[in-house]
Amino acid sequence: MGNRLSFIILLTVALTLVMCDVSNDKIEDDGHLIKKKTPSECNLPNELKTEIVSYSSTVEKIIKAAVNGSFKGVTYQELTLFVDTFGNRIAGSQNLENAIDYMINKSIADGLDNVHGEDVQVPHWVRGFESATLIEPHNSSLSILGLGGSIGTSPEGILAEVLVVKTFDDLQSKAEQAKGKIVVYNEDFVSYGSAVIYRSNGAIEASKVGAVASLIRSISPFSLNTPHTGMQSYAENVTKIPGAAITIEDAHFLQRLQDEGKTIKILLKMEAQTLPDTTSRNVVAEIKGTEHPEKVVIVSGHIDSWDVGNGAMDDGGGLFISWGALALLKSLGLTAKRTVRAIFWTAEELGFVGAYQYATDHANETDNFIFMMESDNGTFNPIGLQYSAGTTGGCITQEVMKLLAPINATGTQQSSSVGSDIEIWTAEGVPGGSLDTENDKYYWYHHSNADTLEAESTEYLDKNTALWASVAYVLADLSIDFPRETT
Repeated sequence: MGNRLSFIILLTVALTLVMCDVSNDKIEDDGHLIKKKTPSECNLPNELKTEIVSYSSTVEKIIKAAVNGSFKGVTYQELTLFVDTFGNRIAGSQNLENAIDYMINKSIADGLDNVHGEDVQVPHWVRGFESATLIEPHNSSLSILGLGGSIGTSPEGILAEVLVVKTFDDLQSKAEQAKGKIVVYNEDFVSYGSAVIYRSNGAIEASKVGAVASLIRSISPFSLNTPHTGMQSYAENVTKIPGAAITIEDAHFLQRLQDEGKTIKILLKMEAQTLPDTTSRNVVAEIKGTEHPEKVVIVSGHIDSWDVGNGAMDDGGGLFISWGALALLKSLGLTAKRTVRAIFWTAEELGFVGAYQYATDHANETDNFIFMMESDNGTFNPIGLQYSAGTTGGCITQEVMKLLAPINATGTQQSSSVGSDIEIWTAEGVPGGSLDTENDKYYWYHHSNADTLEAESTEYLDKNTALWASVAYVLADLSIDFPRETT
């Protein structure tokens, strides 16, 4: 794939390249350290700027239908029916496969083109019963969620003293004390990107110093006694030990007990196990292009979720604005020159498995992927679009996003990381974008039992559907292909 993606696609002669001064500063987005670049000046040809402006009436039509017209409330209604019917949808579960069948049948009934599923072999991790009981200095229950991929304990569980640490360096300094104990990481949450390493590698580092289990403070800035799950890793030649998340409140509580000099003992029981891989599917639906159907603008979200809550936010919202973008365009009779394709990725939560399989299966098509879009960071009130593109592509994106002024979602931000699933392609130079929203509370719900419909808003879903449909349509219908440049 790299050879096909590394060369620069030339623009038409009429499109002159633009030089934009940029200023960089580092921010963090869902575990990725990224550089933000804000072009200070754009010099697109007047012909191209005029062409983009000419889509104003079409975008206004899309927005009106989504926000005040025939499609008002539809995305929320469909998401509600979906999560109420299928609940959470972890990879390997029958819930997920039933949900996939539903989206295939629904997309066919909506009159979308080329609707089908594409097989993917996915991991099958099962949580089972789990509990953590404080035995000393007094008896009480702790709220936990086992981490994805963790092994279980024996039926009688693990009863051991606890060592609380703040960092991996802290653990190393207390390595002799950790032997035979349950290590609890009470790491600070500065950002998701800085804290998630304790979820990923906590069990590995604890095992290296002889610990018998690992518990992490949930990767979240806020808690109402809600633990947050997520994937963890194991390493070769390092003994596997169980790993789970506890609440912020309990992590602080255990820290206080240790600081007070008290002996802490916990009985940990987990039935977690990994079963043989099973078959799932990515779901594909399209509105076929009229002039260049082989060229594709992609909108996407993932259909799987964790096995807690019902995945309404992560990533039911992203799934349904991607379905809604096509359904809305179809209802308005809008067909672009290029194909608009929706992909509902499977097994994103267990390591972007569906996306990697799609990249393998469609390696000979990536030259025709004009622009890829992903929503997987919450469908809150929309601000605009984060994008990964060169200077000219960034300037085109800015002009297109001006069309979203009726819903105050004109913002643009250049980023080296615009989505977990599509990063396979954007890292190789395919232009892409991710929904940018007022998502400061995203990690309140993320990977927890609180990820339910209560995190969603019908008004915001309408706006996001309008944004998604508008951007996809305009980029698919322009007289030129979106430029593929080095950034």
